[in-house]
Amino acid sequence: MTRRVAMASGLALIAAWTAGCAVRAVPARAAAVSTTDTVAVLPLHNATEAAFADRRAHAILVALLQQRGLKVLSYPLRGPDNPLEATQPPSLQESLQWARREGARWAMSGTVTEWRYKSGVDGEPAVGITLSLTDVRSGEVVWSATGARTGWGYEALAAVGQSQIEDLLRGLQVQSVPAAERR
Repeated sequence: MTRRVAMASGLALIAAWTAGCAVRAVPARAAAVSTTDTVAVLPLHNATEAAFADRRAHAILVALLQQRGLKVLSYPLRGPDNPLEATQPPSLQESLQWARREGARWAMSGTVTEWRYKSGVDGEPAVGITLSLTDVRSGEVVWSATGARTGWGYEALAAVGQSQIEDLLRGLQVQSVPAAERR
C-alpha cells in the first residue's frame, strides 16, 4: 500500500511540475552589451489575436532592460487607443533608421506569438515571444531567442509574460564599465 501511495504521489508531483511549462531556445553564446551603449527597443510585431499584446510585451521589455542597467530608448509608439482602428506599424528598416538617428548602438525587436488565457476550466495564461538584438551599424542580428510559457490558472498573464521575457534576456550578458572608464 505504501509503495502505491508513494508512486501516486510521485506521479502527481511530476504532473503538477509540468503543468506550468516553459520552452525556450537561446543561443549557446551570450551577446555582450555594455552599460555605456544605448539599446533601442523597436516596436514588437503582434502575431496574436490579442489587442495590444505587442505594447504590453514592449513595456515589460523596456523595464527589464533598464533594470539590468542598460540605457534604453523606446520607439515612440503611436496610434489609436481603439484596437479596431489599428494602424500599420513601421517596418523593421524604418525602425532601424530611427535607432541610427537616435544614436543607438543596438536595437531590440521581436514578435509576440501568443499572449492569452487558454480556454478551459483553469484558463491558464500562455505567452510566446521571440527577441532579436541587431547591431544598428551593420544591420546584423547578433543574438536571438525564443520561448513560450504557460502558467497556473491563478497567475496573471503579465506575470507569466514578464517571467518569459526575463528568462530570454538571460542570454544577454550586460557588461558594466567602471565609472573612471566612462569619462
